Amino acid sequence: MSESYDVVIIGAGPGGYNCATRCSQLGLTVALIEKDQTLGGTCLNVGCIPSKAMLHASELFETASKDLAGMGIEVSGVKLNLDQMLKQKAEAVTALTNGVAYIMKKNKVTVIRGSGRIAGPGKVIVTGAAGEQTLAAKHIVIATGSEPATLPGVEIDEERIVSSTGALSLKQVPKKLILIGAGIIGLELGSVWRRLGAEVTVVEYLDRIIPGADGEIAKQAQRVFAKQGMDFKLGMKVTGVEKQKSKLKLTMEPAKGGAAETLEADVVLVAIGRRPYTQGLGLETVGIVPDKRGVIANDHYRTSAPGVWVVGDVTTGPMLAHKAEDEATA
Repeated sequence: MSESYDVVIIGAGPGGYNCATRCSQLGLTVALIEKDQTLGGTCLNVGCIPSKAMLHASELFETASKDLAGMGIEVSGVKLNLDQMLKQKAEAVTALTNGVAYIMKKNKVTVIRGSGRIAGPGKVIVTGAAGEQTLAAKHIVIATGSEPATLPGVEIDEERIVSSTGALSLKQVPKKLILIGAGIIGLELGSVWRRLGAEVTVVEYLDRIIPGADGEIAKQAQRVFAKQGMDFKLGMKVTGVEKQKSKLKLTMEPAKGGAAETLEADVVLVAIGRRPYTQGLGLETVGIVPDKRGVIANDHYRTSAPGVWVVGDVTTGPMLAHKAEDEATA
């Protein structure tokens, strides 16, 4: 089966669904391709929204546990119900992803489930549960987003060794959690589990936290996190994580050279950044060559291929939802 559209968008995250909405409002026929079960991409499903729900809930838990008495509010029997906390996080996600689906329907955007790949100029093939479907398009927009970066020697299983995705759904509070990477995402999630009772140790390759942020702000932030109970191992390179029967054994060495050290933990969270998601997109069929990180270059959102555009995490600039939204509208 072949269908023709003015615009075919690959990826239904903040870049993709906002682009679809605006194109439709301007009178274009639009198809939006998404490989996952729900719309909204990383931000709504396993990023901004669930992490903020957990941040808010964990802050309230710690306030009730430690701070209210000092304000003259006596509370007894404060207890963590992790299952309910995760449930309310999931409900927030479901409400918003359903909302995006409604917006697509309202704006007459055709949502197609499956993995999309470019098969030449003006041609996209979608592989889904029902087989392959070919779409013709005057314009193709790549909005495939990003995925967690991995570390050699550290195999993520999303149960004991987790990325940011797995860290949002741990079945119990770990006694000891090691966070590899002191960037925004890692510190955010590390602080959630620290408030809920975990001992958190942060291992960072650089000699500072929050790379890219102002130096003085990073210093003050580290003081705040340390006061909250986080321990920092800066200037350390992780060389591997060994899975033992009941524990994880992390090996690290000074980034500038020196003797190896080991740490034990129940959970290791790998948060060393994100990388553009460009695998299997068929970019070679239209002559697009990403850089070694997978970034697709753009000139006012145009790629090197006529009629092919790119927005969001998969191109240059900060990997932020609102940045993808504004690029999509533009």
